[in-house]
Amino acid sequence: MIIFKKAENGNMKSHTTLIFLLLYLSTGHFMFPQQAYNESFEETTELFKNQEQLPLKLKFSTKNLRENTNDSTYVTSVLWYKDANTVWDSIDIKLRARGNFRRNNCYYVPLRIKLRKSEAKGTLFQGNKKLKVVLPCLEGRNGNDYVIKEYLAYKLYEDISPYHFKTRLLELEFLEEKGQRIKKHQIQGFLIEDIDNVADRVHGKQIKRVIHPLQHDATYAVENSFFEYMIGNTDYSTRVQHNQRLLFIDDKIIAIPYDFDMSGLVNTHYATVSNIQNIPTKIDYVTQRAYKGYERDEALFQEVRKTYLEHKDQIFGTIDSLKTYFQDPQQLSTAREFIEGFYKILEDDKKFERNILNRSRVK
Repeated sequence: MIIFKKAENGNMKSHTTLIFLLLYLSTGHFMFPQQAYNESFEETTELFKNQEQLPLKLKFSTKNLRENTNDSTYVTSVLWYKDANTVWDSIDIKLRARGNFRRNNCYYVPLRIKLRKSEAKGTLFQGNKKLKVVLPCLEGRNGNDYVIKEYLAYKLYEDISPYHFKTRLLELEFLEEKGQRIKKHQIQGFLIEDIDNVADRVHGKQIKRVIHPLQHDATYAVENSFFEYMIGNTDYSTRVQHNQRLLFIDDKIIAIPYDFDMSGLVNTHYATVSNIQNIPTKIDYVTQRAYKGYERDEALFQEVRKTYLEHKDQIFGTIDSLKTYFQDPQQLSTAREFIEGFYKILEDDKKFERNILNRSRVK
Protein backbone atom coordinates (compact mmCIF):
# COMPACT_ATOMS: atom_id res chain seq x y z
CA MET A 1 0.00 0.00 0.00
CA ILE A 2 1.26 3.46 -0.89
CA ILE A 3 0.61 6.14 1.71
CA PHE A 4 1.00 9.77 0.71
CA LYS A 5 2.01 12.08 3.51
CA LYS A 6 1.38 15.78 3.38
CA ALA A 7 4.31 17.38 1.58
CA GLU A 8 6.53 20.06 3.01
CA ASN A 9 5.46 23.53 1.90
CA GLY A 10 8.29 23.85 -0.61
CA ASN A 11 7.30 20.67 -2.46
CA MET A 12 3.54 20.95 -2.06
CA LYS A 13 2.85 22.23 -5.56
CA SER A 14 4.37 19.28 -7.42
CA HIS A 15 2.84 16.72 -5.06
CA THR A 16 -0.63 18.26 -5.40
CA THR A 17 -0.96 17.83 -9.15
CA LEU A 18 0.59 14.35 -9.20
CA ILE A 19 -1.58 12.95 -6.42
CA PHE A 20 -4.74 14.50 -7.81
CA LEU A 21 -4.12 12.97 -11.24
CA LEU A 22 -3.42 9.54 -9.73
CA LEU A 23 -6.64 9.66 -7.71
CA TYR A 24 -8.72 11.00 -10.57
CA LEU A 25 -7.52 8.30 -12.94
CA SER A 26 -7.92 5.49 -10.43
CA THR A 27 -10.91 3.20 -10.88
CA GLY A 28 -12.35 2.61 -7.47
CA HIS A 29 -9.14 2.37 -5.42
CA PHE A 30 -10.34 5.26 -3.28
CA MET A 31 -14.04 4.55 -2.77
CA PHE A 32 -15.89 7.32 -0.99
CA PRO A 33 -17.30 5.61 2.11
CA GLN A 34 -20.92 6.67 1.65
CA GLN A 35 -21.23 3.99 -1.02
CA ALA A 36 -20.69 1.29 1.58
CA TYR A 37 -23.47 2.21 4.01
CA ASN A 38 -26.50 3.54 2.16
CA GLU A 39 -28.00 0.11 1.44
CA SER A 40 -28.20 -0.77 5.15
CA PHE A 41 -29.87 2.47 6.31
CA GLU A 42 -33.37 2.45 7.74
CA GLU A 43 -35.98 4.38 5.79
CA THR A 44 -36.68 7.87 7.04
CA THR A 45 -40.08 8.68 8.51
CA GLU A 46 -42.99 9.57 6.25
CA LEU A 47 -42.69 13.21 7.29
CA PHE A 48 -39.26 13.54 5.67
CA LYS A 49 -39.72 10.97 2.93
CA ASN A 50 -42.09 13.37 1.21
CA GLN A 51 -40.15 16.47 0.14
CA GLU A 52 -43.07 18.60 -1.03
CA GLN A 53 -43.51 21.84 0.88
CA LEU A 54 -45.75 21.16 3.87
CA PRO A 55 -48.51 23.63 4.87
CA LEU A 56 -48.64 24.17 8.66
CA LYS A 57 -50.46 26.45 11.09
CA LEU A 58 -49.26 27.40 14.56
CA LYS A 59 -50.88 29.67 17.13
CA PHE A 60 -49.00 30.97 20.15
CA SER A 61 -47.72 34.04 21.97
CA THR A 62 -44.12 34.82 21.10
CA LYS A 63 -43.76 36.75 24.35
CA ASN A 64 -45.00 33.79 26.39
CA LEU A 65 -42.61 31.43 24.63
CA ARG A 66 -39.62 33.70 25.23
CA GLU A 67 -40.40 34.33 28.88
CA ASN A 68 -41.82 31.00 30.05
CA THR A 69 -40.03 28.22 28.17
CA ASN A 70 -36.51 26.83 28.35
CA ASP A 71 -34.65 23.59 27.67
CA SER A 72 -37.00 21.63 29.93
CA THR A 73 -40.16 23.77 30.07
CA TYR A 74 -42.71 23.61 27.26
CA VAL A 75 -46.18 25.03 26.69
CA THR A 76 -49.06 23.01 25.27
CA SER A 77 -50.26 23.93 21.80
CA VAL A 78 -51.85 22.60 18.63
CA LEU A 79 -50.25 22.09 15.24
CA TRP A 80 -52.48 22.12 12.16
CA TYR A 81 -51.22 20.47 8.98
CA LYS A 82 -52.55 19.41 5.61
CA ASP A 83 -52.55 15.69 4.94
CA ALA A 84 -52.14 13.95 1.58
CA ASN A 85 -55.75 14.80 0.67
CA THR A 86 -55.09 18.53 1.28
CA VAL A 87 -57.49 18.47 4.24
CA TRP A 88 -56.48 20.30 7.41
CA ASP A 89 -55.86 18.03 10.39
CA SER A 90 -54.38 18.76 13.81
CA ILE A 91 -52.22 17.23 16.49
CA ASP A 92 -51.57 18.24 20.11
CA ILE A 93 -47.97 19.25 20.72
CA LYS A 94 -45.67 20.81 23.28
CA LEU A 95 -43.71 23.84 22.20
CA ARG A 96 -40.77 25.90 23.40
CA ALA A 97 -38.39 28.55 22.14
CA ARG A 98 -34.85 27.42 21.39
CA GLY A 99 -31.51 28.80 20.30
CA ASN A 100 -29.42 31.60 21.72
CA PHE A 101 -28.88 34.49 19.33
CA ARG A 102 -32.07 34.14 17.32
CA ARG A 103 -34.20 33.61 20.42
CA ASN A 104 -33.04 36.91 21.89
CA ASN A 105 -32.59 39.00 18.75
CA CYS A 106 -35.22 37.90 16.23
CA TYR A 107 -38.90 38.70 15.86
CA TYR A 108 -39.71 35.06 15.11
CA VAL A 109 -38.30 32.69 17.69
CA PRO A 110 -36.86 29.33 16.58
CA LEU A 111 -39.01 26.48 17.90
CA ARG A 112 -38.70 22.99 19.26
CA ILE A 113 -41.73 20.71 19.05
CA LYS A 114 -42.27 17.70 21.28
CA LEU A 115 -44.79 15.02 20.24
CA ARG A 116 -46.29 12.22 22.29
CA LYS A 117 -46.02 8.81 20.63
CA SER A 118 -49.72 8.15 21.16
CA GLU A 119 -50.66 11.46 19.52
CA ALA A 120 -48.34 10.99 16.54
CA LYS A 121 -49.36 7.39 15.83
CA GLY A 122 -51.22 7.08 12.56
CA THR A 123 -50.42 10.64 11.52
CA LEU A 124 -47.86 12.22 9.22
CA PHE A 125 -45.65 12.75 12.29
CA GLN A 126 -45.44 9.11 13.36
CA GLY A 127 -41.91 8.15 14.33
CA ASN A 128 -40.91 11.68 15.35
CA LYS A 129 -40.78 12.63 19.03
CA LYS A 130 -38.93 15.92 18.66
CA LEU A 131 -38.55 18.38 15.79
CA LYS A 132 -36.82 21.70 15.27
CA VAL A 133 -38.56 24.48 13.36
CA VAL A 134 -36.40 27.08 11.59
CA LEU A 135 -38.12 30.41 10.90
CA PRO A 136 -37.04 33.78 9.51
CA CYS A 137 -35.40 36.17 11.94
CA LEU A 138 -37.29 39.33 11.06
CA GLU A 139 -40.40 40.33 9.18
CA GLY A 140 -39.82 41.35 5.60
CA ARG A 141 -38.93 39.99 2.19
CA ASN A 142 -35.35 38.87 2.72
CA GLY A 143 -36.21 36.97 5.91
CA ASN A 144 -37.93 34.23 3.92
CA ASP A 145 -35.07 34.04 1.43
CA TYR A 146 -32.53 33.65 4.24
CA VAL A 147 -34.53 30.64 5.44
CA ILE A 148 -34.51 29.12 1.96
CA LYS A 149 -30.74 29.59 1.74
CA GLU A 150 -30.21 27.90 5.11
CA TYR A 151 -32.48 25.07 4.00
CA LEU A 152 -30.35 24.88 0.85
CA ALA A 153 -27.23 24.38 2.96
CA TYR A 154 -28.77 21.28 4.56
CA LYS A 155 -29.73 19.91 1.15
CA LEU A 156 -26.20 20.48 -0.20
CA TYR A 157 -24.70 18.44 2.62
CA GLU A 158 -27.27 15.75 1.91
CA ASP A 159 -25.89 15.66 -1.66
CA ILE A 160 -22.40 14.96 -0.31
CA SER A 161 -22.71 12.85 2.82
CA PRO A 162 -24.94 9.93 3.82
CA TYR A 163 -24.76 11.20 7.43
CA HIS A 164 -26.96 14.28 7.62
CA PHE A 165 -30.11 15.76 9.13
CA LYS A 166 -33.27 15.32 7.09
CA THR A 167 -35.26 18.50 6.49
CA ARG A 168 -38.59 19.52 5.02
CA LEU A 169 -39.67 22.91 3.75
CA LEU A 170 -42.74 24.54 5.33
CA GLU A 171 -45.35 27.03 4.27
CA LEU A 172 -46.28 28.31 7.71
CA GLU A 173 -49.27 30.35 8.76
CA PHE A 174 -48.32 31.79 12.14
CA LEU A 175 -51.20 33.15 14.20
CA GLU A 176 -49.46 35.34 16.75
CA GLU A 177 -51.38 35.96 19.96
CA LYS A 178 -50.94 39.60 21.00
CA GLY A 179 -53.22 40.17 23.96
CA GLN A 180 -56.81 40.04 22.74
CA ARG A 181 -55.96 40.14 19.06
CA ILE A 182 -54.34 37.82 16.54
CA LYS A 183 -51.70 38.95 14.07
CA LYS A 184 -51.39 36.67 11.03
CA HIS A 185 -48.02 35.96 9.40
CA GLN A 186 -47.41 33.91 6.24
CA ILE A 187 -43.78 32.81 6.32
CA GLN A 188 -41.36 30.19 5.03
CA GLY A 189 -39.70 27.73 7.38
CA PHE A 190 -38.42 24.21 7.57
CA LEU A 191 -38.37 21.22 9.89
CA ILE A 192 -35.21 19.42 11.02
CA GLU A 193 -35.32 15.85 12.27
CA ASP A 194 -34.02 15.08 15.74
CA ILE A 195 -30.54 13.63 16.22
CA ASP A 196 -32.10 10.51 17.79
CA ASN A 197 -33.87 9.84 14.50
CA VAL A 198 -30.63 10.36 12.58
CA ALA A 199 -28.85 7.86 14.85
CA ASP A 200 -31.62 5.27 14.43
CA ARG A 201 -31.70 5.73 10.66
CA VAL A 202 -27.96 5.14 10.18
CA HIS A 203 -27.60 2.52 12.96
CA GLY A 204 -25.46 4.76 15.14
CA LYS A 205 -25.29 6.00 18.70
CA GLN A 206 -25.03 9.60 19.80
CA ILE A 207 -21.84 10.66 21.60
CA LYS A 208 -22.34 13.57 23.98
CA ARG A 209 -18.81 13.90 25.34
CA VAL A 210 -16.08 15.89 23.64
CA ILE A 211 -13.68 13.92 21.42
CA HIS A 212 -10.79 15.58 19.63
CA PRO A 213 -11.41 15.90 15.86
CA LEU A 214 -8.25 13.95 15.02
CA GLN A 215 -9.95 10.92 16.56
CA HIS A 216 -12.92 11.31 14.20
CA ASP A 217 -13.11 9.26 11.01
CA ALA A 218 -10.62 11.01 8.75
CA THR A 219 -12.57 10.92 5.48
CA TYR A 220 -15.85 12.18 6.93
CA ALA A 221 -14.00 14.82 8.94
CA VAL A 222 -12.40 16.26 5.81
CA GLU A 223 -15.70 15.99 3.94
CA ASN A 224 -17.35 17.97 6.75
CA SER A 225 -14.61 20.63 6.77
CA PHE A 226 -14.85 21.04 2.99
CA PHE A 227 -18.59 21.56 3.31
CA GLU A 228 -18.26 24.24 6.00
CA TYR A 229 -15.64 25.92 3.81
CA MET A 230 -17.90 25.64 0.75
CA ILE A 231 -20.77 27.48 2.48
CA GLY A 232 -18.38 29.92 4.20
CA ASN A 233 -19.26 28.91 7.76
CA THR A 234 -16.97 29.55 10.74
CA ASP A 235 -19.67 29.27 13.40
CA TYR A 236 -18.91 25.68 14.33
CA SER A 237 -16.39 23.54 16.18
CA THR A 238 -15.99 19.79 15.88
CA ARG A 239 -13.68 20.02 18.89
CA VAL A 240 -16.30 21.27 21.36
CA GLN A 241 -19.40 20.10 19.44
CA HIS A 242 -20.63 23.58 18.59
CA ASN A 243 -23.19 23.19 15.80
CA GLN A 244 -21.93 19.64 15.30
CA ARG A 245 -23.30 16.36 16.66
CA LEU A 246 -21.21 13.22 17.07
CA LEU A 247 -22.37 9.72 16.19
CA PHE A 248 -20.60 6.40 16.66
CA ILE A 249 -21.26 4.33 13.52
CA ASP A 250 -19.52 1.08 12.54
CA ASP A 251 -16.59 1.79 14.87
CA LYS A 252 -16.22 5.30 13.43
CA ILE A 253 -16.76 8.67 15.09
CA ILE A 254 -18.58 10.94 12.65
CA ALA A 255 -19.57 14.59 13.16
CA ILE A 256 -22.76 15.90 11.54
CA PRO A 257 -23.07 19.67 10.98
CA TYR A 258 -26.13 21.85 11.48
CA ASP A 259 -27.19 25.49 11.99
CA PHE A 260 -25.85 27.50 9.05
CA ASP A 261 -27.46 30.92 9.43
CA MET A 262 -24.08 32.55 10.17
CA SER A 263 -22.56 31.26 6.93
CA GLY A 264 -21.53 33.31 3.92
CA LEU A 265 -23.95 31.33 1.77
CA VAL A 266 -26.92 32.49 3.84
CA ASN A 267 -25.37 35.88 4.67
CA THR A 268 -28.07 37.07 7.04
CA HIS A 269 -28.04 40.69 8.18
CA TYR A 270 -26.74 39.57 11.61
CA ALA A 271 -24.11 37.06 10.46
CA THR A 272 -20.66 37.53 12.00
CA VAL A 273 -17.34 35.69 11.84
CA SER A 274 -17.20 33.25 14.74
CA ASN A 275 -14.76 33.49 17.62
CA ILE A 276 -15.48 29.93 18.76
CA GLN A 277 -11.89 28.92 17.94
CA ASN A 278 -8.87 30.54 16.36
CA ILE A 279 -9.17 30.60 12.57
CA PRO A 280 -5.90 30.10 10.65
CA THR A 281 -7.00 32.62 8.01
CA LYS A 282 -7.87 36.12 9.20
CA ILE A 283 -11.22 37.19 7.75
CA ASP A 284 -13.52 40.13 8.49
CA TYR A 285 -16.73 39.08 6.74
CA VAL A 286 -18.70 35.84 6.54
CA THR A 287 -18.51 35.98 2.76
CA GLN A 288 -14.75 35.45 3.03
CA ARG A 289 -13.85 31.80 3.38
CA ALA A 290 -11.52 30.33 6.03
CA TYR A 291 -10.66 26.63 6.18
CA LYS A 292 -10.98 25.31 9.76
CA GLY A 293 -10.29 21.61 9.19
CA TYR A 294 -7.36 19.69 10.68
CA GLU A 295 -4.28 18.45 8.89
CA ARG A 296 -4.58 14.99 7.35
CA ASP A 297 -2.73 13.00 4.69
CA GLU A 298 -2.79 14.97 1.46
CA ALA A 299 -4.08 11.93 -0.43
CA LEU A 300 -7.24 12.14 1.65
CA PHE A 301 -7.70 15.82 0.81
CA GLN A 302 -7.38 14.93 -2.86
CA GLU A 303 -9.89 12.09 -2.48
CA VAL A 304 -12.49 14.42 -0.98
CA ARG A 305 -11.65 17.09 -3.54
CA LYS A 306 -12.35 14.60 -6.32
CA THR A 307 -15.67 13.65 -4.74
CA TYR A 308 -16.83 17.26 -4.51
CA LEU A 309 -15.86 17.81 -8.13
CA GLU A 310 -17.81 14.71 -9.17
CA HIS A 311 -20.85 16.07 -7.32
CA LYS A 312 -20.65 19.52 -8.91
CA ASP A 313 -23.59 19.08 -11.29
CA GLN A 314 -25.70 17.62 -8.49
CA ILE A 315 -24.82 20.53 -6.19
CA PHE A 316 -25.88 23.14 -8.73
CA GLY A 317 -28.95 21.11 -9.62
CA THR A 318 -30.02 21.30 -5.97
CA ILE A 319 -29.49 25.06 -5.95
CA ASP A 320 -31.53 25.56 -9.13
CA SER A 321 -34.32 23.28 -7.87
CA LEU A 322 -35.22 25.85 -5.18
CA LYS A 323 -35.64 28.72 -7.64
CA THR A 324 -39.43 28.95 -7.24
CA TYR A 325 -39.18 29.46 -3.47
CA PHE A 326 -37.11 32.65 -3.62
CA GLN A 327 -38.97 35.93 -3.47
CA ASP A 328 -35.92 37.86 -4.68
CA PRO A 329 -34.19 36.17 -7.66
CA GLN A 330 -31.00 38.03 -6.79
CA GLN A 331 -30.74 36.07 -3.55
CA LEU A 332 -30.63 32.83 -5.55
CA SER A 333 -28.07 34.28 -7.98
CA THR A 334 -25.85 35.40 -5.10
CA ALA A 335 -26.02 31.96 -3.49
CA ARG A 336 -25.12 30.29 -6.78
CA GLU A 337 -22.18 32.62 -7.33
CA PHE A 338 -20.93 31.95 -3.82
CA ILE A 339 -20.79 28.19 -4.43
CA GLU A 340 -19.19 28.82 -7.83
CA GLY A 341 -16.39 30.57 -5.93
CA PHE A 342 -15.75 27.39 -3.97
CA TYR A 343 -15.49 25.34 -7.15
CA LYS A 344 -13.06 27.82 -8.68
CA ILE A 345 -10.77 27.04 -5.76
CA LEU A 346 -11.21 23.26 -6.11
CA GLU A 347 -10.55 23.33 -9.84
CA ASP A 348 -7.30 25.27 -9.57
CA ASP A 349 -4.29 23.43 -8.08
CA LYS A 350 -2.61 26.60 -6.85
CA LYS A 351 -5.77 27.99 -5.24
CA PHE A 352 -6.55 24.63 -3.67
CA GLU A 353 -3.05 24.41 -2.23
CA ARG A 354 -3.04 27.99 -0.97
CA ASN A 355 -6.56 28.14 0.49
CA ILE A 356 -7.09 24.62 1.82
CA LEU A 357 -3.99 22.42 1.94
CA ASN A 358 -1.76 25.11 3.42
CA ARG A 359 -4.45 26.30 5.82
CA SER A 360 -5.29 23.05 7.59
CA ARG A 361 -4.85 23.16 11.36
CA VAL A 362 -2.29 21.19 13.34
CA LYS A 363 -3.90 21.84 16.75
